[in-house]
Amino acid sequence: MTSTVIDQKITSYTVRHALCMARAADLAYKDERTVEATAHDWGFDRVRHHLTEFRPPFPLEDTQAYTLGGESMIITAFRGTEPAELRDWLSDSTTPPWPGPGGKGYIHYGFGEALAGIWPQVRAAVDEFRDNNQTVWFTGHSLGGALAMLAGARLHFEEPHVTATGVYTFGQPRTCDRLLSQAFSAAFTDRMYRFVNNNDIVPQLPPEPAFHHVSALRYIDSQGTIHSTMPVISGLFDRAKGLTADAFAPASDGVRDHFMNAYINALEKNQN
Repeated sequence: MTSTVIDQKITSYTVRHALCMARAADLAYKDERTVEATAHDWGFDRVRHHLTEFRPPFPLEDTQAYTLGGESMIITAFRGTEPAELRDWLSDSTTPPWPGPGGKGYIHYGFGEALAGIWPQVRAAVDEFRDNNQTVWFTGHSLGGALAMLAGARLHFEEPHVTATGVYTFGQPRTCDRLLSQAFSAAFTDRMYRFVNNNDIVPQLPPEPAFHHVSALRYIDSQGTIHSTMPVISGLFDRAKGLTADAFAPASDGVRDHFMNAYINALEKNQN
């Protein structure tokens, strides 16, 4: 993993900071020793690991995350999972809705349960580390992106004295209904950045119209260029490149474009 010192004073969007958040999301897949060593390299002196078992009927064994505490910044990153493990779960429309944070709309039941199991640990770590009015950031890839968005929503709508400075997600699935999507997008203007890499299949699930995305899209085209919107005509043509009949096939664009290293490579390219 490329090592870098994160600018803990930053409070607004830059591509470089997005790259830092992508690397933090990728770090959530690593073992605890690697997380702690990398945190030190990045300039963070405190680390808490979060783990909870994920209960049936969903095909995930656990929910994992970590929180880093620094002099001026706190980062919580949630671990994701492979697209094939999410396919049946995200396509399932039979599970009941889960009430949204602060009573705002509804969210996918699986996301609600996954975050509920780990949220007390995350909230305690943020409280513990926030002893110098540090900024608070959430990030994650795949399932981790959904949990990062919902963590930001819980912090804001349930405890409005603390609003995350930024939420960065990569390959995030649709997470909530239209009501929460609109409320979140209004509250997190210039705070939420949802990256989608070309044909990544996961952001296309669960299906509409029951589930919606929050706004603040950052679309990465087939050449690796980042756009603040996806042009309708050229975007459809761009996404058609490399498609196969089964978007979940291991060699398909739908899966290749979902890998975390594809997001990191694109962000590194856009540094130049």
